[in-house]
Amino acid sequence: MFLELNHYNLDVYKEAKKLRKECYLLIIKLPTAEKYNLIDQIRRASTSVVLNISEGSSRKSVTERARYYEMSRGSIVELDSCLEIILEENYATKDELSKVGKPLKTTFILLSKLIHATKSSV
Repeated sequence: MFLELNHYNLDVYKEAKKLRKECYLLIIKLPTAEKYNLIDQIRRASTSVVLNISEGSSRKSVTERARYYEMSRGSIVELDSCLEIILEENYATKDELSKVGKPLKTTFILLSKLIHATKSSV
């Protein structure tokens, strides 16, 4: 924010921020019984997506950069599993989850392309 670094201009970073925002809006609707389970997990994983893209972008080593992007993508997979649990527990409908699903899918695709491009640059 204050450093004006390049990752702020990346489409994947912008999409990851949308994903995190939608996740935060979703967890407000979950039952309080999930406060120390799904709610915390979704909060951490969605934040991790954004932070690992940021940190990876600052790495000089291609290997390290790719590793952070892969951790970010792993958090997206984790979020997808959380959404499946929410659906199975009838906490939300598939239509309600589509607000999170769209940026989740887009971020996953953009990250996968970024990982491939990063590894190809070696």
